[in-house]
Amino acid sequence: MMRWLMLLLSLAAIGGQSHADENWPSWRGRLGTGEAVAADPPVEWSESKNVRWKVAIPGQGHSTPIVWDGRLFLTLASPIGEAFEPKYSGAPGAHDNLPVSQSFRFAVRCYRLEDGELLWEREVCRKEPHEGGHYTGSQASASPVTDGKRVYASFGSHGLYCLDLDGKVLWEKQLGVLNTKHGHGEGSSPALADGVLVVNSDHEGESFLVALKPATGEEVWRVERDEVTSWASPIIVEHDGKWQAIVCGTHRIRGYDLTNGDVLWSCGGLSSNVVATPIYADGMLFAASSYDTRAMLAIRLDGAVGDVTGTDHVVWSRTHGTPYVPSPLLYEGSLYFLRHYQGIMTRVEAATGDEQGGPMRLGEIKNVFASPLAAAGRVYVSDRDGVTQVVSHQQFPRTLSVNRLDDQFSASAVAVGKRLILRGEKSLYCIAEDD
Repeated sequence: MMRWLMLLLSLAAIGGQSHADENWPSWRGRLGTGEAVAADPPVEWSESKNVRWKVAIPGQGHSTPIVWDGRLFLTLASPIGEAFEPKYSGAPGAHDNLPVSQSFRFAVRCYRLEDGELLWEREVCRKEPHEGGHYTGSQASASPVTDGKRVYASFGSHGLYCLDLDGKVLWEKQLGVLNTKHGHGEGSSPALADGVLVVNSDHEGESFLVALKPATGEEVWRVERDEVTSWASPIIVEHDGKWQAIVCGTHRIRGYDLTNGDVLWSCGGLSSNVVATPIYADGMLFAASSYDTRAMLAIRLDGAVGDVTGTDHVVWSRTHGTPYVPSPLLYEGSLYFLRHYQGIMTRVEAATGDEQGGPMRLGEIKNVFASPLAAAGRVYVSDRDGVTQVVSHQQFPRTLSVNRLDDQFSASAVAVGKRLILRGEKSLYCIAEDD
């Protein structure tokens, strides 16, 4: 019952419509949990089976596509011309980075979901990035979000852009240049609910959280954050009749009053380099990290005020097997997550943290940046070798299929209706049963 109440609240928050389940308005879906409500995508596919359409994508982008009313939107960054003499960041750890060696054109694309036809592309800017970013990353890693009226696309240091559904730029906002840890690049996606757009800017400079009016880009509030670089996206939730933005960081997880930016509560306990985005459902928040230390916390928000670290509000916690890059998945009372970014998946009971069946080694899955997806009693996990393993959601999970495509997947999968959308390094795939 509570899950469907969450769905109705989400519909109200972003302008719901009659075919809500055919939409995927933000990178973790309508519920923000990774569950594709009412979707039933294929279990098996290959380059020669159940590929409804496949289109080449120019440039780079690890952002997850979004879907609204039969249209699919994604962001990308395309290099311009030949690379020139590289400039390397002098930041510690920069040996893992790409050189800053050329300019990029940053753009938003819109495809027709039915057949993959490109309806429009809008270039929003051309810039030479100040950081090359990690070699496994991209210059377009933040996912867009939509309220069904407009599309909001963040390119971090290169600007935040609002477009109508036909590709006209309505406004843009330059929030400043972010200097990320080790020069590894940016990736936090904007969040949207209750008529407020929230963008987090944690970096090695003056970090802040800002709330904007979606129609105009006008700032509603801005608050400083005592944080270093993180890549986790903010979420916006309604709890006990009050909307709040929740953001994870190295020092604290914080809940902010959506109306004025006041900190309602905070909790310590995560590691540095926070990447995974938290999940909220049924009054509980689930947050995790895994870099220098492993940590996962389940926080009860009822009555949470001030510093709740070490209090009864932390219902359970764990210090092993937690995710680093992929965010957790919440599905029918079970919390799924991957160990660091490896192919070892754990399932726990969300209410208690008790393990359900022990860790499961996904034999064909290796390096995982994409977050897991749930649909129709199944869990989908994609990796950077082009493999997607489908696992049953049951007491004793079993592998249903191992599917390979000629690509690499860092963006998270999307499921709407009978379709599965996979955004690769080279191509955009729509997977659907052959007619």
